[in-house]
Formats: sequence, C-alpha cells, structure tokens
Amino acid sequence: MNKKQYFGELLEKDFRVGDIVEWSTYDHDTQNWINNYGIITTIRKEISSGRLISVSKVLPISGPQNEIKFFTASLKLVSNISANMMED
Repeated sequence: MNKKQYFGELLEKDFRVGDIVEWSTYDHDTQNWINNYGIITTIRKEISSGRLISVSKVLPISGPQNEIKFFTASLKLVSNISANMMED
C-alpha cells in the first residue's frame, strides 16, 4: 500500500534547518510588496483543517527576532545551508 503524501511534502525536501529563505508581505501604506528574509529553525508536520501539512518556523534576519510560522511551500529558498557548508 502506498503511503499518502502530506501537503507540501515534496517541497519540504528542498529545505533544511539553517537555510535562508524569503517571503513577501504587503505594505498597505506604500502599496508595495516587501521581501523578507530569515533562517529556518524548525520544519515539521502539523494538522491544519483536518489535513497534514508541512510547517516551518523562521527567525527573521531583520526586525523583531520572534519566530514566525509558515506553510513551507510559501517560502522561497535563498541560500541552502548544505551548499554553504560544502564551500568552506
């Protein structure tokens, strides 16, 4: 019997704890999208609306240093921790 994949599982495989990621937020004052950057601290599975999904916690590089929870598929990989370790 095939194991059913959870939502975001395929994209989750591209991310690791320590990776630098990007996400966008909309600024209503300037009416522009702002790119934000942070470091993944946790990747795990959670149940949301009765469905198992991939969720990542990210520590922003700038601004308040509070972890933010994201649906993993909504993040864009900027720098892979594995690639950076190979260069050193």
